[in-house]
Amino acid sequence: MGHIMRTAVYAICVPLFLTGLSSDAYADETPPSAWRSLPLIKDGKVHPDWVQIGYGGFAVESDMLRTDPDERGLGLLLYRKEKFGNCEIRVVFKAKEAKSNSGVYVRIDDGILKKVDEKHAPARRDKDGKLTKESLDTYMEASEAGLGPWFAVHHGYEVQICDEGDAIHRTGSIYSLAKAAAPVKKPTEWKTMVITLKGDHVLVDMDGKRITTFDPTSEDIPTERKWYEPKREPKRPEAGYIGLQNHDPGDLVYFKEVSVRPLGKAR
Repeated sequence: MGHIMRTAVYAICVPLFLTGLSSDAYADETPPSAWRSLPLIKDGKVHPDWVQIGYGGFAVESDMLRTDPDERGLGLLLYRKEKFGNCEIRVVFKAKEAKSNSGVYVRIDDGILKKVDEKHAPARRDKDGKLTKESLDTYMEASEAGLGPWFAVHHGYEVQICDEGDAIHRTGSIYSLAKAAAPVKKPTEWKTMVITLKGDHVLVDMDGKRITTFDPTSEDIPTERKWYEPKREPKRPEAGYIGLQNHDPGDLVYFKEVSVRPLGKAR
């Protein structure tokens, strides 16, 4: 999410809701397998397995997607074809600059499918690109009500992309919930992020190094939150949807791979 004021080789990987297995059984009984790429592009457009919620969208550049933010509001590109339980999600991305803001959402609950056509009133900005007082109020109301992409903020977890943030808001963190180690590569360099979903836990590795460990029952989670940060109360599902965020105007982030694979016994 970032401060709002500035603020996915095929493999056997069957969605949980088709198997009837619990996420734990899925992890224990499925051996390690190859990555399965989620298609990003078809016929020069965003693949129809993905759907845009809210404002803005994603543009196709060569063989990758780029965030295409809209000053009117936040957006979410949702992979609507299936849900994912215990698994690893590999995302290869780079940013235009350190302040470029985006994120990878995981564990989004089923309610997101009812938000596809939902938008708040379009925001307006001043000459410096900041939200007007009226638009800030609109954003706050949209967050509280979970309108459109704001539903994912409070009913999923965001793995942040924004090198400029502090430890709990920077690239690799579980936004406002779990700290990430400082970035090593430059924002403009391609990074490979692997998000591991195991039960309630979310682990994040960047280019082979563990940078974030999140346990929702931890006493280290900040109890206080700002209006644009996720509510702590809703329990996120162990099998949920994933999505990519587009944020404020100028926040350009590029994605060339989103892949998944189930967890093996040793994970």
